[in-house]
Amino acid sequence: MVVTRKSQLLMNFLNIRVIVNGHDIYTLPIDKPVLISLYDKHAKLVATDGFHITKPLELSYHLPHTYHLKVVCAIDDNLLSVGILLLVVFSAVGLSSEILFLKLLSFFPIFYFLFLYYIKRKDFIQIKVE
Repeated sequence: MVVTRKSQLLMNFLNIRVIVNGHDIYTLPIDKPVLISLYDKHAKLVATDGFHITKPLELSYHLPHTYHLKVVCAIDDNLLSVGILLLVVFSAVGLSSEILFLKLLSFFPIFYFLFLYYIKRKDFIQIKVE
C-alpha cells in the first residue's frame, strides 16, 4: 500500500501519521509516498494528527494488490482562498455601507472553518483513493 500526503496549505502545519491495525504507526512527509507492507488480508487504517482522526478505512484483499491512498484536508486551498475572499469582500461592503447583515455575513467563512476544525473532527482529515 502506498500512502501520500497531499500538499495543501493547512496540511503543511499538521504532523500526519497513519496507524495500521491499531499498532503500526507511520509518519507521512509532505508529497513523499510512504510504502506500507501489509501481511494480513484485512487491515484497518486511520490517519491522525493527534487531535483529528479519520474514520477507519477497512481494506481487505485476496490477491497481492497495491492500494494508492492519499490523505487530504477538508478545507483545500481553493475553499480557503474563496473563504478569505468572501471575508474581505463582505467586510469591506459592510464597513462602507453600515449594513449590519453584511457585517455579520462576513464572519460566516470563519465560523464555517472553525466548525469543520472543531466540531466535524472526523471529516477534517480524509483518506481518499487515488
